[in-house]
Amino acid sequence: MRQAGRYLEEYRKIRAKHSLLEICRTPEIAVEVTLQPVRRFGFDAAILFSDLLVPLEPLGIPFSFAPGEGPSIEAPIRSRRDVEGLRKVVPEESLAFTLEAIRLLRRELAVPLIGFAGAPFTLASYAIEGGPSKSFEKTKALMYEDPETWHLLLSKLASTVRDYLTAQIEAGVAAVQLFDSWVGALAPEDYRNMVLPHSRAILEPLSKLGVPRIHFGTGTAGILREMREAGGDVIGLDWRIDLDRGWEELGEGVAVQGNLDPHLLFAPRDVLCERVDSILRQAAGRPGHVFNLGHGILPGTPVESVQILVDRVHRHRPPSR
Repeated sequence: MRQAGRYLEEYRKIRAKHSLLEICRTPEIAVEVTLQPVRRFGFDAAILFSDLLVPLEPLGIPFSFAPGEGPSIEAPIRSRRDVEGLRKVVPEESLAFTLEAIRLLRRELAVPLIGFAGAPFTLASYAIEGGPSKSFEKTKALMYEDPETWHLLLSKLASTVRDYLTAQIEAGVAAVQLFDSWVGALAPEDYRNMVLPHSRAILEPLSKLGVPRIHFGTGTAGILREMREAGGDVIGLDWRIDLDRGWEELGEGVAVQGNLDPHLLFAPRDVLCERVDSILRQAAGRPGHVFNLGHGILPGTPVESVQILVDRVHRHRPPSR
């Protein structure tokens, strides 16, 4: 979960010279940033360095990053006309920099590479709100007031994301992750009716391409069954639900990813280690648990805590049966 970032000194040195979007759009720099945390910590897989919003610009939704404020959409989606004007995205052309970074990484990495993209609801929320939001007021207003336009928007986003992830698989990633970071803001009924079909339109076709599909969201304890119905070989769990309870809710035949609270990396060593052990006890050695944070690693996280976490998980052995 966001392996690289401001907690790493080597990443901060690169960011002092290059903007986030420059890194994403320059394959050689994206490769270096992807490799940095793998070299330092010995993770079991690498996560491609990019940004969820990268596909928006070729769609016709330009954006920028304001210092300290996150992404800012230049012309937020406000009407059906705005949605109808969105362009068809050909990833091999307008997102070629990501695909080249993947090809370069395949030559460098000794561990699997995970590709990713933002899910339709999360991308739509940025495009409609104009940036990050806590209430999603404009997003939900469009969803309730004009469901036809809503479904048209999510359909176009789903088509773009499906093609983008397909291109990443063809370029060589070993797994893909669909990030629905903000979908926990929805009631289960709204997720079922307004989001699930569009996420499934991405995940179902990808099932034929032979790589694992990870389906991630936060605040999703109330919609885990619906997320499984939408698709994915692995479902992400955040720290708001115990790992064993979340797995039980999802049922048999699906793996889980998670679910340490990223804030615990700021805790004393004994507290951090006990929480790691607690998650591993809940997993109980069952196959299909990908140990991970419940969301992205936070800026300012002590580097030594990340190493403690990695070492603790690597030393763990399932109980004998």
